[in-house]
Amino acid sequence: MTDATTVLIVDDDEEIRDLLANYLAGFSISAHAVADGNAMRAAMGERNFDAIILDLMLPGTDGLSLCRELRASTDIPIIILTARGASADRVVGLELGADDYVIKPFDPRELVARLHTILRRTRDGKQRETTENPDIWHFDGWTINRVARQLVTPQRMVVPLSNAEFRLLSVFIERPHRVLSRDQLMDAARGQNATAFDRSIDLLVSRLRQKLEEDPKDPKFLKTIRGEGYMFDARVVR
Repeated sequence: MTDATTVLIVDDDEEIRDLLANYLAGFSISAHAVADGNAMRAAMGERNFDAIILDLMLPGTDGLSLCRELRASTDIPIIILTARGASADRVVGLELGADDYVIKPFDPRELVARLHTILRRTRDGKQRETTENPDIWHFDGWTINRVARQLVTPQRMVVPLSNAEFRLLSVFIERPHRVLSRDQLMDAARGQNATAFDRSIDLLVSRLRQKLEEDPKDPKFLKTIRGEGYMFDARVVR
């Protein structure tokens, strides 16, 4: 990482804010820490950040609502912090478009490792956008530009995707008509350093179906292969 990396920490626990800010500084990551949603919005209005570390238990607007708000207007990477027993919150956070989560109490080294992975993917994508020709693929009237990271409907409407949704769809696009297990999808979409999240692949597939399928309950593209995994059943033209 370089000294240009700036992260916004949103947590009402001052001790955690200070701990993270000091720890990230050791990795040349500048951290701006705030205590609630109002301060988060103000900070984002004043400067750009490379990622957000977002606690779910916040005064005023809760973290899940803030995650939804962020994902509706930006593709900035989001890592959520959540209590050990709050599995439902972790699931909802992923559904709302968070890229990763860390469970409290956490090892700062784990959070930094996850942050490095997310920022590396984001920056690699931006670098490809400026140095390579667009990599545009088509399937059944849809278009996916893997450099600009856009999915476009047959009616030429851009469909917003979270980083995790885009990575998973890219995996399917690269491997049409192949049955892929959840482990294979997880490895390909998140990389070798990923930790398998309970139900996260199923959640991502469900979210993609809502955006791709005319009838998500009877999918045309993303088909479930019982006992094996999923298959992307479309003719891909590169």
